[in-house]
Amino acid sequence: MLNVEQKLEILESYPQLQRKNVSLGRVNFHYEDSAYEKKIVALHIHPNGNGYIYAGLLPNYETDAKGFVNIRDYSETDLRTLLDATLQAMSYNPDAIEVVEKAPASKESAPPVTLSSGGGVWINEEGQTLTLKYDNDMWCVYAGQDLEMAYESRSEAGEYLHEEGFKPQAQA
Repeated sequence: MLNVEQKLEILESYPQLQRKNVSLGRVNFHYEDSAYEKKIVALHIHPNGNGYIYAGLLPNYETDAKGFVNIRDYSETDLRTLLDATLQAMSYNPDAIEVVEKAPASKESAPPVTLSSGGGVWINEEGQTLTLKYDNDMWCVYAGQDLEMAYESRSEAGEYLHEEGFKPQAQA
């Protein structure tokens, strides 16, 4: 079993993770380049050695309701294996939409800008807009400030929006 200093040393060896000190001497690590709304990879690494790593996108791990695995008794090999798999899984989101924004016409032809997004503003032919946002582990569709629908997956939310005649704003 690793002590807290060893766990922090391992986590800090991943340059893509950013350390965030939180209350009671605990430490979180964020992955800002995540393809998902979820950014926290390591949660509440505690001075007593307890802590959690996000594994909600990985098969074969028993997680809590929020997708975290307790790493209290993990070895260095186990911890690095889990971190590598989590970072790889968080780096690509198959449910993210690819939108191509057309730049305003100019004298020189510039290539289109491609964005990868899980949410954003959707618009229909009448100009009405809905906003898709990942919130509290759900994909929520808002009409202004009002919640219209909530889905467990991005694909379900996208299917609903398409059925209702909405497209991502950049494609409309």
